[in-house]
Amino acid sequence: MSSGNGCQPQALTKPALGEQEAAELVHRVFGLKVSWIGPLPSYDDQNFHVRVSRDTDAAGGADEYVLKITNSEDSCKPDLIEAQTRAMMFLSAEGFPSATPRLTKRGTIMSLESASGCGSKKYMVRLLTYLPGTPVAKIATNAQICYEIGKLAARLDKALSEKFHHPSAKSLHRGQFIWNLANVPLLDQYIYALGQNKYREVVEQVIEQFKGKVVPKLSSFRACINHGDLNDHNILVDSSSASAQHPEYRVSGVLDFSDMSYGCYVFEVAIAIMYMMIESPDPLGVGGHVLAGFESVLPLTGEERAALFLLVCGRFAQSLVLAAHTALLYPENQEYLMVTARTGWKHLMKMFELGQEAVERTWFETAQAYVTPHRPR
Repeated sequence: MSSGNGCQPQALTKPALGEQEAAELVHRVFGLKVSWIGPLPSYDDQNFHVRVSRDTDAAGGADEYVLKITNSEDSCKPDLIEAQTRAMMFLSAEGFPSATPRLTKRGTIMSLESASGCGSKKYMVRLLTYLPGTPVAKIATNAQICYEIGKLAARLDKALSEKFHHPSAKSLHRGQFIWNLANVPLLDQYIYALGQNKYREVVEQVIEQFKGKVVPKLSSFRACINHGDLNDHNILVDSSSASAQHPEYRVSGVLDFSDMSYGCYVFEVAIAIMYMMIESPDPLGVGGHVLAGFESVLPLTGEERAALFLLVCGRFAQSLVLAAHTALLYPENQEYLMVTARTGWKHLMKMFELGQEAVERTWFETAQAYVTPHRPR
């Protein structure tokens, strides 16, 4: 993670509040009485699913929320957190299934709070509406939902880039942000976490090819604001079909805007392809369906398409290397951190084994089938 706004980088920045302390925080900051609270998984923030007593909510509002306690490093960047939150509010107003913040008792969208047992550290706290639905990670993905996710990725970035003009948006220029897909070369400083093995050798090849083939082309890619983390846990769906064998899904929620930054449209489709590969029974096939959905809104240029293979490999490298690095810092959170690694290494190795030409042929032919009607023989 990057640091800024005068805060010194710290090795351990993830909050570690207990449920009772989190419930007291909700009451103190937002004036709501918690009737039930439970932890939610998170990479480096701390999240709780919260239900509140209706009779304490005199101002009206939801019954369920997500209490989001931002890590102490990002909590030093109020402009960045405001940009993320304002973007969520903007998207909700535009009809996207995005959470919105519950205002504090002072009428603000967030509050910097101390936590007992955490020394002098302070954490930015928000209470966001709870979005119903099932994470994509828990369903059997099919072509239809992959297409819808690709379409969502393009529509979301397009709306943010063309219509989101809040003053805080300038904070989304995060030059050294490690999760921005332009910054795959920065993985060099974290690669030690992999040890010495065949996986490290492949990641080193990805980084070197990225430096040589993608970095020189970055200025030619169309710029935009990226959500940056449309993974299988951050997209919620519900089924609009009664058929158990052939369910049709619709996206019911988009979560976690903490990786937002200025990037490129092609980054978002690459990120979506990579994460949809993780849970798919046909990992190499899903890329074409995601790409078709994305290009139904925003066709890629020739140079953007030519970079797609290495951008997907680059995102695999980011996810796998940074998960290994973070697991060394937070061994108690290793199970969640290593979710992608369970199948991610297999997919990355397979992509490299097949090679760019073969993988692209599969993706591009699948995408083309959406726009070229099948002719009878």
